[in-house]
Amino acid sequence: MSVNGIGAAGYPVTGYQTRKAERSADSGTVGFMETVAEKAAQDKTRNYDEEAFNMVGSNAPQSVKDAWMETVKEVGINGLGMTSNGSTRITQMHIQQVIAHYYGRDYTNILGNSVQSAIQATQKALYDFDNPLEPNKVRSLEEQQARIKERQFYVTFLEKLGRL
Repeated sequence: MSVNGIGAAGYPVTGYQTRKAERSADSGTVGFMETVAEKAAQDKTRNYDEEAFNMVGSNAPQSVKDAWMETVKEVGINGLGMTSNGSTRITQMHIQQVIAHYYGRDYTNILGNSVQSAIQATQKALYDFDNPLEPNKVRSLEEQQARIKERQFYVTFLEKLGRL
């Protein structure tokens, strides 16, 4: 209900819009685009490789973490397949986590507390990888490529752990 630019409350329409914008700015309200930009910036600084390690080796020694991070740099993926686009697929390390959780064990520490326990966990993941329960399963080309990278990660990680 506006007559000659005067709003219902007696404010000029342009002044009302100005005061409304000022109140929004004063209240600290953040716009949608600012929120999206902030989220995108956080994702760029987020270290998915370190997060993946913390999900499986929360109590592992620093030398195991260093070997993990070196392997990530060398192979280009982490043992959980985590990237900025989310997880690529379920890996053998994920399966070990689920089994540990099922039996009530600490599933955030499947690599254990020593280099030897990390070697055992990685050897188990590699064995399970090479001896699947469904050996004749038809896989897409994308999944085959991801599996090749996953196996390469385990082999390289074992080599680095063996040198410790």
